[in-house]
Amino acid sequence: MRHALPSNATVLTGDPASKGDGVWLEGEALAQLDRLARQPGCVRAVGMPDLHPGPGIPIGVAASFQARIRPLLVGADAGCGVTLLVPRRLRVRIDAAERRLARVSGPALPGLPPGRLLEAAWAGGQTGLASLPDLPEGLRAVLAAAPPEPSWLAAIASSSALPDASLGASLGTIGGGNHFAELSSVHRIIDRATAAEIGLDRRSAVILVHSGSRGVGRQISERWGDRTLVGEEQAPYLADLAGAVRFARANRMVIGWRMLDALGVARRVQGAIDLVHNAVVPADGGCWLHRKGAAPAGDGEITVVLGSRGTPSWVMRGAGSERGLCSVAHGAGRRMGRSEAVAKLRDRLSRKGLRRTALGGRVLCDRTELLYAEHPMAYKDIGSVVAAIEAEGLATPVAALHPRVTVKR
Repeated sequence: MRHALPSNATVLTGDPASKGDGVWLEGEALAQLDRLARQPGCVRAVGMPDLHPGPGIPIGVAASFQARIRPLLVGADAGCGVTLLVPRRLRVRIDAAERRLARVSGPALPGLPPGRLLEAAWAGGQTGLASLPDLPEGLRAVLAAAPPEPSWLAAIASSSALPDASLGASLGTIGGGNHFAELSSVHRIIDRATAAEIGLDRRSAVILVHSGSRGVGRQISERWGDRTLVGEEQAPYLADLAGAVRFARANRMVIGWRMLDALGVARRVQGAIDLVHNAVVPADGGCWLHRKGAAPAGDGEITVVLGSRGTPSWVMRGAGSERGLCSVAHGAGRRMGRSEAVAKLRDRLSRKGLRRTALGGRVLCDRTELLYAEHPMAYKDIGSVVAAIEAEGLATPVAALHPRVTVKR
């Protein structure tokens, strides 16, 4: 029997009655959504088609709270999200690309003091980072193509209480878990007009970066803990969050530059979007919209639903659906926990096969255990998730991107 949710909770799985028959949902994910919806001040809690259990809080959820902010709902990876970069005239020869992208490893900017990197990215994001002297010119060109800050972020100054300066050394690194950087090619275009807005056509190859604020968000999370913030308590947290989001956005652009630079096209970016998956944004009626592993999808907004390694990612156009709190799934969503995936897949899949994908792509990763934990078999079917998003009226498909070389380091 499916979990009976309170009236202010919804799961959007493609079934017209939202009973969850369109996409498989784990019972614990529904139980966590139930507990979230019953928290004081929760107006609505919406589980996306990629809903899956997190450490006490579901991942793949958007929740609106009346006059309250819950930092724990954003979690330790504040600012996590995805950047899509579209360069001009990038042709993919997979063997050569694999050799070139193997260079994307270790610190990104070892010649610059970590404290300066942290302060610039924390206070000014991509613009702040671009103001530093001694940056590689290719990086400066990529930063110049960065999308502007969303209005909710531009309205908030970053906190003056910076995290540890040493965390600046992580700028431009991917991190673990399901984070990755990827060279993808356009496989199919459905909405040509929207694709053209960011320079996508059937000959395009693109860079996708899924990463976050690294240790910066964890320090913010530890600073605020499991508190409910009201009134004047909210501004200091939002200033901390703004710094973490700016750092994360800059981090993704630096990773994107590393990928483009390795491929020799760092100065050719013609289109870029950035989406934040973990944040708190103001909503109508004095509410605060919390996203935890959910991508924004405002009316007409171009968004991305990430495939698991070796499966397509989808560019979509948001419908601004209030039913989905102007959000969509941020990816396929796990169907196995990481430890479970390692235990179940170790004896089924060869190590050699882990570095090749069903779509003919390659995977660059130094950790065998991570390859098992993040295998596509550990995730839901991305086609079902995208179909559910469309069926629920949250967004419409624009283009499918096939992964060619995925970097997980």
